[in-house]
Amino acid sequence: MTYRNRPTALLAACLTATLFLAACTNSPEAGHPDTAPPPSATTTAGTPPSSPPASSEPIALPTRPGNATGLTLAAAEAFVGYYVSLQNYAYTTGDPQYLLAESDQGCLGCKGISDFVKLSNGRNGGLSGDYLDHLISVKEVVRGSAGKVGGSAELRTGAYRERPSPSARPVSRSAGSATMDFTLSPAGSNWVMYEMEINE
Repeated sequence: MTYRNRPTALLAACLTATLFLAACTNSPEAGHPDTAPPPSATTTAGTPPSSPPASSEPIALPTRPGNATGLTLAAAEAFVGYYVSLQNYAYTTGDPQYLLAESDQGCLGCKGISDFVKLSNGRNGGLSGDYLDHLISVKEVVRGSAGKVGGSAELRTGAYRERPSPSARPVSRSAGSATMDFTLSPAGSNWVMYEMEINE
């Protein structure tokens, strides 16, 4: 488990408490819409991972796709794909502002990714290889209390090298799968990430 994916005890407790509030009523409204990242993202869900662009190349900022707009369960499922593309943008550029703009201010997992990418990212050489998260599927999106929804997503990363600080020795990470447990909350007329935890 890498630093960027390691949950804190407080995060785990918050996420568990939030998910316990979720009602166990699946909705046919969510179905299985396309969970691929938006066209501006560098990868497509379900395809073999590829190497990220070189740091000298401009990186396109993902934009919220139309199907991730609104407060339906289908929009929640599509939002998760968009959010993963924002994580990848932050991992590549070291700029977490767009990820945080789509996150609740109290989201500990979101802040953990933000803190990590400021120190270690593709642009500064702290991450190299196939470090991007590839969304495979979003599962069991359910409505909970206070208008929130919860669920999980399956992610896959390729083999990559991680250097947690400029003076640290790079560590090789094998390709693998992870589960992202998430809770979304409404903000205006759209979903934002309320809390998330990625476990390998």
